[in-house]
Amino acid sequence: MPSWQARIASFYLRNFIKRRPLNNETANVQYLRDKLATPPFLRKLLASGTTNIRQVEESGIRGEWVINTSQPLNVVYYLHGGGYIACSPATHRPFTAALSHAAQAKVFALDYRLAPEHRFPAAVEDALAGYRWLLQQGVEPQSIVIGGDSAGGGLTMATLVALRDEKLPLPRAAFCLSPWTDLAVTGNSLTTNDDDDPMFFGDSIRQAAPIYLGQTAANHSLASPLYADLTGLPPLLLYVSDTEVLLDDSVRLAERARAHGVSVDLRVWEDLPHVWPIFIGLRLPEAREALIEIAQFIRFSAQAQPTQAARASA
Repeated sequence: MPSWQARIASFYLRNFIKRRPLNNETANVQYLRDKLATPPFLRKLLASGTTNIRQVEESGIRGEWVINTSQPLNVVYYLHGGGYIACSPATHRPFTAALSHAAQAKVFALDYRLAPEHRFPAAVEDALAGYRWLLQQGVEPQSIVIGGDSAGGGLTMATLVALRDEKLPLPRAAFCLSPWTDLAVTGNSLTTNDDDDPMFFGDSIRQAAPIYLGQTAANHSLASPLYADLTGLPPLLLYVSDTEVLLDDSVRLAERARAHGVSVDLRVWEDLPHVWPIFIGLRLPEAREALIEIAQFIRFSAQAQPTQAARASA
């Protein structure tokens, strides 16, 4: 049974966020941007433990470093969610700050371009450019763990596929929170969890897909990584709730990745809202527990695959 904090969060989402989409792209985009925006004063309150935030805008790269640990041992490359049309590193700062502390990591959160002003493949291009920029800063690929939530989870997978196809060195591991991996919107859970999901109706996902895709085929492997060849990707940690309309996007991704020889840890939790780990600032016990698990995954992967610097000092 979910905690009382999680039940309150689900009640709020169901009554103040969840709604049937309109047949108007502009109105749907503005609604999502308005509802998912966190007021600046609340961001500061929820991420009050952050020790250092450094804005980056150089060489076409925009984002922020979030460092909430005195001894960063890892680097997390984070891609925020928001349906490819909303949110930013600032809206996700409570989570990236908490993750930095828990995982002893420097977190670089990318501010990628959003649709409909910038449709596919803008987000993928920016994510690739951000990763190349990290390498240019001297960050070793084996010290990087890439992750994201919702659309950012799908973008995480697309980035991995694109990096592999371009024969660039891959990060050592990846994690996805309720990833959106199928923009062809064929998952059965879009229908079966339509009432149970506290945050979205299945139709909301169906309406959002073309806003990002534009004229791109919905099964394009870099828009819908569920349809990609996932061979050679690093270990994956996936989180999803059994009541989400996007449940099948995670379940089928895990099945496909395993079929392609990828190590996958799929963790399906019960009766929680979409991407609940990012609600860490609201003191959800389930968010805290998931955060600890993600941090352990990040730190364990570092021990399993030591960086060049670690090997040199051994």
